[in-house]
Amino acid sequence: MTRIFSGIQPTGRKHLGNYIGAIVPYVAWQDKGEALYCIVDLHATTVAYDPATLRESTYDLAALLLAAGLESDRCTLFRQSDVAEHTYLTWLLQSVSSYGELQRMTQFKDKAEKQRELVSVGLFTYPVLMAADVLVYRTDVVPVGDDQRQHLELMRDIAERFNARFGETLVVPRGAYVEVGARIMDLQAPSDKMSTSSDSPAGTIYVTDEPKVIEKKIKSAVTDSGKEVVRGRGKEGITNLLEILAAVRGTTIETIEAEFADAPGYGVFKQAVADAVIEYLTPVRERYAQLRADEAELERILVLGAEKAQPIAAETLAGTREAMGFGAVRPSS
Repeated sequence: MTRIFSGIQPTGRKHLGNYIGAIVPYVAWQDKGEALYCIVDLHATTVAYDPATLRESTYDLAALLLAAGLESDRCTLFRQSDVAEHTYLTWLLQSVSSYGELQRMTQFKDKAEKQRELVSVGLFTYPVLMAADVLVYRTDVVPVGDDQRQHLELMRDIAERFNARFGETLVVPRGAYVEVGARIMDLQAPSDKMSTSSDSPAGTIYVTDEPKVIEKKIKSAVTDSGKEVVRGRGKEGITNLLEILAAVRGTTIETIEAEFADAPGYGVFKQAVADAVIEYLTPVRERYAQLRADEAELERILVLGAEKAQPIAAETLAGTREAMGFGAVRPSS
């Protein structure tokens, strides 16, 4: 059976782009193999953070993932910090990770530029931990956004380098790159991606936003001085709204352009986008509120998931240790 793994950070409120581009595909991948989904809370410690907020955010994300359709009998949902093999394997993989490769990581350079007071070692070695997250489960497929392509290629290089040096031990994963959702842009700055770390709340549609809030944000979205609902240069705002409406309706931009070809302006179109997004997000928002109220149940699900994931990770770690010359050789079965 194909083993699928993906991790998602608990930091920041999840927005429409996260939901369309990552969370909805997670639900679909549950039925394509043995799916493991990890809330990567250790990654969240590579920048300054508040411990109490991290704990709350982890429960927020668990509730959201479950509200979207993840089910404990169809996948394994767990918390990264509950499986110690992630950090152990990270140290072992550092022996085949290049300083130069890590230094060239785009996300490291971007985040380091913003954290001049303290650029942590954890931020620098973040991609090695990310590689361990995937490799420790002998993962075949990693559903991931295109912005993580560089990290995916690095983990493949690390696995291949390890195997070349110590023998065929690790599975070299392949990426399944998600395009839908990657194009969801900020409503107020349509040249920038919608982001959990953005300082533009008016430009970001959060999954848990109330209907009136969503409607206000979409009606206030930056467009242009024209009136034609079509894609094109200089129409980045309208193009973004077209992408959003096509994604939530599950249709094409061409179909929507044809539908609004005779629209007298942008008002009717924006209202249609708002109505569609509200309808799309209302079920998960309502389900989220119910699930988030029961932290004990969320904790139970995360602990159960870790108990299912840990034996897989332990087996991989044992094989990795043996290949590297640590401990006694295990008897062949």
